[in-house]
Amino acid sequence: MNLLYCLAGVFLGTLIGVLPGLGPTATIAMLLPITFTLQPVSSLIMLAGIYYGSQYGGSTTSILVNVPGEAASVVTALDGYQMARKGRAGVALTTAAVGSFFAGTVATVVLALFAPPLAEIALKFGPAEFFSLMVLGLLASLVLARGSLLHATGMVVLGLLMGLVGSDVNTGTQRFTFDLPQLADGIGFVVVAMGMFGLAEIVRNLENEDDRSLLVSKITNLMPSKEDWKRMIAPVLRGTAIGSVLGILPGSGSILGSFAAYAIEKKVSKNSAEFGQGAIEGVAAPESANNAGAQTSFIPMLTLGIPSNPVMALMIGAMIIQGIQPGPSVITEQPALFWGIIVSMWIGNLFLVILNLPMVGMWVKLVSVPYQYLFPAILVFCGIGVFSLNNAEFDVYLMALFGVIGYIFVKLDCEPAPMLLAFILGPMMEEYLRRALLLSRGNPMVFLERPISATMLALAAIAIIVASLPMFYKKREETFRDD
Repeated sequence: MNLLYCLAGVFLGTLIGVLPGLGPTATIAMLLPITFTLQPVSSLIMLAGIYYGSQYGGSTTSILVNVPGEAASVVTALDGYQMARKGRAGVALTTAAVGSFFAGTVATVVLALFAPPLAEIALKFGPAEFFSLMVLGLLASLVLARGSLLHATGMVVLGLLMGLVGSDVNTGTQRFTFDLPQLADGIGFVVVAMGMFGLAEIVRNLENEDDRSLLVSKITNLMPSKEDWKRMIAPVLRGTAIGSVLGILPGSGSILGSFAAYAIEKKVSKNSAEFGQGAIEGVAAPESANNAGAQTSFIPMLTLGIPSNPVMALMIGAMIIQGIQPGPSVITEQPALFWGIIVSMWIGNLFLVILNLPMVGMWVKLVSVPYQYLFPAILVFCGIGVFSLNNAEFDVYLMALFGVIGYIFVKLDCEPAPMLLAFILGPMMEEYLRRALLLSRGNPMVFLERPISATMLALAAIAIIVASLPMFYKKREETFRDD
């Protein structure tokens, strides 16, 4: 059954990767209610498959239609589409699939090797260390968030405030519920995720739907030449290494990895003049990086209970719903869950190679389906999913409200990802803060007296300084210009 859920996950992942606009975050948010009826390991295997499967699917439309299905595939379109225009679409698709499979396999090994020792170290953490770690995670998400630092900070604060809604854990006093009994248990995580990512994304896509023209109707000559193999080996290795490291960092590791891999490859490649005109290295490096980054982003989630991106925040939400406490105890107390996910990743990568190359014609046809035929089905699915949580109409109205708020945030150029991370981490941060202060009898210096906690708070301070520097220099330049 787990193999079947793995196949279903990677198939759905490829599907949403191919369809521009419907990313893994929105899809996983919509599918969370379905996972309630599954075994914990089955649900997480399927959700993980959707995430790394979307990285594969995004490359297909980038190469064939010049429309990135996924944000991490934006860079692939630069050279992949040019290769397709030269009649080398088959070679570009094979390069993306081979690079993705190799990177996914290596990243799975990295996860298997480094997650258990990291979890052992994390088991030595006390409440003060966990609180400081979560502060570091939130502030690091500010550094890597797109757009204005002020907007990102506001979103984090809003997420923390939303996490306070409901009953106080210690006293049972209701907070910020506006005398609504439906909010006594807090705002539902699935409701927020579906509204902010699902509904808001639908409206945004309806507003900005692009005309899509198909470049190639039939794909031939999938096998790269001997020269192509020589040129792609080094970029695949470098992209895998870059993606594996950046995937662990808070933020969009797979997106950051693909851009960094492309930039580095352009500098070190002997064929740098060909970049942007159909260089095979420009497909191999970013595709390897984004798949490696997608899979190593599971390391902080599984070992520390810290989400490194919005998808991992949703995965933590799925674990909490299933009654599993995210963190280092997962490996020791739920070994079948941990190793089941890791083994499913390698099998899932194999499924994806089989799904993506022979079935490429089917994926291409999907791109031509008008979005106005897709969105009503998505809306219905969101409504049914949210209602099924508590059989409450209130949750559907709340989802609609968050959909409106999410669309306003899109218009204001406010990225919702930091808010979602803060919403997940907020209640845990409050719990660890209270525990640490109770154990130290109210002494706040406990966070600075413990070496690991103090180190992480120092890193958090550095993260704030790094994030503030561009804004400081910009203001300084404007002042000099006015003078």
